Amino acid sequence: MINSSKELERDRSLLPKFEVLADLEKIVAELIQKHEVKRELWFPSDFLPADETTNEELHLKQIRERAKGIPLSARVALALNLITEEGLPHFHRLIAVHLGSDSFWKNWNNLWTAEEDRHGNVIRDYCRDSHVMNFTAVEKAQFQYVRSGFNPDWDKDPYRVFVYTSAQERATQISHDGTGRVCGTYEPTLEKILHSIAMDEARHYAFYKTVFSEVLKRDPDNALESAITILPSIDMPGHTLRNFNEYADVVRRSGIYGPRDYITVVEALIKAWGLETLTGLKESGKKAQEKILAIPGRLKKVAEYIESRHASKTFQLEFVFNKVFTMA
Repeated sequence: MINSSKELERDRSLLPKFEVLADLEKIVAELIQKHEVKRELWFPSDFLPADETTNEELHLKQIRERAKGIPLSARVALALNLITEEGLPHFHRLIAVHLGSDSFWKNWNNLWTAEEDRHGNVIRDYCRDSHVMNFTAVEKAQFQYVRSGFNPDWDKDPYRVFVYTSAQERATQISHDGTGRVCGTYEPTLEKILHSIAMDEARHYAFYKTVFSEVLKRDPDNALESAITILPSIDMPGHTLRNFNEYADVVRRSGIYGPRDYITVVEALIKAWGLETLTGLKESGKKAQEKILAIPGRLKKVAEYIESRHASKTFQLEFVFNKVFTMA
């Protein structure tokens, strides 16, 4: 009974937040319309033709030859990008649970899911065709990741959804673009694929960022209290993978994505949401605002600490056939 009472009290405290979300219906409909007008809808077959006119033997020969030059570190990043994109079921579920599966929000969730679904598909198709990684090992890791679940401590708070997705979509954009940049010297097709995915992530980032801006206008104190629970350190998709820290270290050392990139994410959100100049807050909102504005400084200290302990390191990872490679 004690737990039930706490849950009931929590649900009551969330009612004003759902009222705010309901007030956004017209704005969300307009954002979806603008999103679809700007979006260029592409499909995996645009990059990797697979119809009856395709010379499959020539296609596979050319793509595998180009892929030979891709560094092992970039292959690890690509594998991690693939696995996290294939975690889409978790995120569709989380958005449905926290925003409601029987409200107008389902229109965005279904559209977002349909767009995101192509990301894992096209990376998977490329990796299978190119033989760029140990595909069986990646598939097993993906199975483990999906089975492990992804259950961030959002406590059914819908505001946290928009803070997390704003930060995560921007971080994912950086990761895909960075991976494509490293691979592009050797494999322009893969660079085009990852750039197209990154542009999708940029548009999704713009949607979530704008929604939270509207939330801030209507309920700034509660919005800031939700934001401070998310922004200090987000759990990236795939963090439950075995050896995730090793993969993340490879990605950081390769210059694709690391702590300093997350600093830019937080700083961009603080600026976009106008958090430095937000006034008229209650005491709880002011405290949350102060803590949020201090996050970049703390993150910089963390980055400096990691860099101060930096030394060359040797890796041997199953994703890249257990080949030994050393990174500075």
